[in-house]
Order: sequence, then structure tokens, then C-alpha cells
Amino acid sequence: MRCALLLVASSAACADVEPGPLLSEEARARGLVFDHDAGIGGACFLPEHLAGGAALFDCDGDGDLDAYLLQGSRDHLDEGPPASAPNRLFLNDGDGRFSEATAAGGLGDRGYGMAVAVGDVDNDGDLDVYVANHGPDAFFRNLGRGAFVRETQSAGLANAGWACAAGFFDYDLDGWLDLYVANYLDHDPSVSCTDDAGRAEYCGPLTHPPRSDVLFRNRGDGTFEDVSHASGITSEPGRSLGVVCDDLDGDGWPDVLVACDAQANLVWRNRGDGTFDQVARASGLAHNGFGKAEAGMGVALADTDGDGRDEVLMTHLASETNTYYRPAGAGSFYDRTAGSGLGAASLAHTGFGLAFCDLDLDGHRDLVVANGRVRRGPLDPRATGVLAAYGEPNSLFLGRGDGTFAPAGERAPAAWREPFVSRALAVGDVDGDGAADLLLANCDGPAQLFLGRPPANAHWLAVRAFDPRWNRDAYGARVTIEAGGRRRSATVQAGGGFAAAHEPSVRFGLGTARTVESIEVRWPGGAVERYPGGPADRSLSLLRGAGRRRP
Repeated sequence: MRCALLLVASSAACADVEPGPLLSEEARARGLVFDHDAGIGGACFLPEHLAGGAALFDCDGDGDLDAYLLQGSRDHLDEGPPASAPNRLFLNDGDGRFSEATAAGGLGDRGYGMAVAVGDVDNDGDLDVYVANHGPDAFFRNLGRGAFVRETQSAGLANAGWACAAGFFDYDLDGWLDLYVANYLDHDPSVSCTDDAGRAEYCGPLTHPPRSDVLFRNRGDGTFEDVSHASGITSEPGRSLGVVCDDLDGDGWPDVLVACDAQANLVWRNRGDGTFDQVARASGLAHNGFGKAEAGMGVALADTDGDGRDEVLMTHLASETNTYYRPAGAGSFYDRTAGSGLGAASLAHTGFGLAFCDLDLDGHRDLVVANGRVRRGPLDPRATGVLAAYGEPNSLFLGRGDGTFAPAGERAPAAWREPFVSRALAVGDVDGDGAADLLLANCDGPAQLFLGRPPANAHWLAVRAFDPRWNRDAYGARVTIEAGGRRRSATVQAGGGFAAAHEPSVRFGLGTARTVESIEVRWPGGAVERYPGGPADRSLSLLRGAGRRRP
């Protein structure tokens, strides 16, 4: 991973300069040209308005982030050819410019792509890819240098449901990444719905029964076994749309939080013996503060107030707020949307993809949300076709560091505020300058790449937590740094949000702090090591076992 030093501008030079946008949209200029085809044919085929997925990951092991975008399908249409287009892979040439490598890479799946998960399942140092589809899912093993081969059946990863989310995590702490697949519902294409004017409209989730999620255990020999029933996660099916895997109660075992559509959310508490309990109601995450189940789409966790504990945000349907939960104890949360600055501002939008990232590098987590309706709304004169009825501007909020947020206003670029039906939102540093960049997948529209443009006098640190025993990133490790008299923490994750896979390095904005005093890593299983700090504006790889063990 490259390091880039940020130039420091004098305060006098910047005193009279109005802060500009924090992001710049550069997809086509960077060679990342992708147009999503949802296969819209007028019959309101339900998957059309939920696609598609996106990933930022180092597929070829050269140290920079490549881009993978999922395509829709035309197989459900009666019009015949043209055939469905494949998913597409774009390789990063090292400075944030891309060239297509779909055919050479072997990732051109032609299913109806919904979501993507990334992880090294065989501990060979190369990242493998799972594609969740409407229809049969697909698993691709990385043979090295970005060459993939499909091994869905032979690996034992066949899923018969309609999956809208997936995440790799090591639930049994045996060193091998397992896979949680979130299924949405049992879709019957013959069921049709209309709006109040009698026009064809996408059906709501309650018109179809829910379907149980799936848990695949990694055997460590390149194959998986379906342990869904034995683990207990089939005891309560949900209309699952978003999933994040993290240790929610601090007991050292990774749990699973699932955002469900029009029903109570699910929290699977890991008992440490291969089984899970469903504890959403006891945790406070099943409903909002009024006891109401909402239309859960995406879900993300982050420490937004600097107390070392993660808050939870779930995106929802228009007329519902996006709901913000703060921790109240080990595995316990309460609805703190009121007073956060995120409630009223989200009422008019339908949120999907989301991420907490420090865009201005001031040390406070900001929030980006990808919006797009699922019901026909007022026509937007700036858009045509499906965008005119379903497109919405996206949202950007600046964090204050105390768990509250303010709309970014003009700090959000004009392209971020254009009306699209936005879905997956993947986060990572694609150009190596230390700033978070965003890959946005728009349903039936162009992919967008927003490059971070933080203030020149802000500093940063990126940390990769690597376990040499397993030759891979330690998903679930908790990284805490001390800089400028403040502590900041984040968990290593490659999933979360909606339908996206992210860079697993954790990124910290340091504000004006030029040095980091110390770094601490709590590894999966609970062991803690301390590492020396050093200068800011660099990327570090911390090896498990190389630090000083903390009792």
C-alpha cells in the first residue's frame, strides 16, 4: 500500500478561502465506465429496484484497490436478445486510474447481481469473491494475481434463496473465514402490484413470505458446510437486506446484526459453541424507539463519539427516519435518532448504502448515505426515464465528534446531489492519498467514483491488522490509536452497509496532529497488543505477535 504525504498549507493562505467540496466525481475520467442495466421492462419485476452491488478490493495483490461492479439481468424479460451483460472488473493501475479486466479475471458472472462479499477463504494471501444473486449465487476462488475460477458447487456454497447481502467472518475463531448469506424473501414473479392510481408498481415486502438466512462454516480444506440449522439461525426467518458481523457485546465472539425489511431486525448472539441466540429485542435493535419495525435496508457501525464503543445506523424507507442507536452497555442499545441530526433530514429519502468515514480528516466520523426510492414519487425535472420517478439525491453529514451530525451542504459535490437510484456504496482509498474514496452503484444508471479531497492541513493514518498465522487480514480486530490527546477506534471489516465490500484497512483522521503516540489492537478472541506510534500520513501493516502483549 502506498503512502502519500499531504502538503500543509499556511493558515494565512487559507484564511479567506471558502471550504470546497470534500469529494470529486471522476469515474469516467479515471477509466471506470460502467452502466448498470436493471432489465426494466415495465412489469415492475421486484429485483429491479434493489440492484446492484459494488466492491473495492485488491484483487491482484499489487497493493492498490480494484473495482468490481455487479450487473443486472434481462433473463426475466420476454423480449429475447440482447443477452444479459456480465459483472465487470476494473484493475487499478496504481494511481487511481482503471482499465477493464473482466474477461482476463474470470469474474464476469451473468446472474442477476445483488451484493458482493470479499475474503480470503483458503488463507493463501489472495482475496476470493462471493456474489449474491437473485437466482443461484456464485463463488469465485482467486488463483493469484487476479485470476478467478468459479467453484460454487465444489466449494459447497450453493444458496437457493434470493440473497441481498453476505459477509465473511470467523464465527468459530478457528482461523478460517466463514460466510453469512442474508436472504430477502421467497419471490414469486407472478405476484403483481399497483399503486393508488392503478399503475404497475413494485410490490412491498409483505406480499412475499420471508426466507431464512444461511451460515456456511469453512472446513479449512477449501470447502464449506451448511450449518444454518445446527447453528440456530433458521429459527427466525427475516426479510434480510443488510448484514454486519461484529462483536456487539464485547465477549470476544463475533455476532451478526441483520437489517430486515418491514419486520423486526435480527441480532444473532454468538454463544461461542457454534450456536447463536436471537437477541434483537433484548439488545434494543429489533425496533425503533417507538417499538415499531421499520424497512431496514443498510446497516453500519462506527464509534462516532470517541468513547470506544460503536453506534449503529440503519437506513430506511421514506417517511421513516434512518435510525441511530447508541450503546447502553454490553450488547445493549437505545434509539438516539432524536437529537442526532439524522432524523428529520432523512424523512424524505429512502436510504440504502451507507458508511461512516472521516472525509475531512478532522478526527470525527462523517456519514454518507446512498438514496433512491422504491415507490414512484414526484418527477424530478433533472432526470429522465426511471430516474425521474425513483431517483433521489444522496446525503452527506459531517460528524461533530459527539455523536451528532450536521448536513454537509455545499461540502457535498453537485454530482453527489444529482437524482439517481443509488444502492451499494463501497469505501476505500483508490488513489493512495490517505483520503476515503467512494464507489457508488446506481440502479439502472452509471457507476460513480467520488475521490476524497480533504483540507490540505489535515493528517491521517491507515492501519492494516494482519495475522501471519492465517496469512490474511484479521476481520473483527479492533484498532485503537492515541493522537493529539484523543483516542479513536475502529473495527476491521470488509462488509456492512448495503450490498458492498470495502477495503479492510481502518482509516483515522487526525486533524492537525502530526504524530500518533501509540496503537493498540484487540485481536479476534480477545488478545491485546500495543504498537509504537510515529509520524502521521502513512499506511501501516501491524502483524499479530509483533507488538507488546497487554495483560
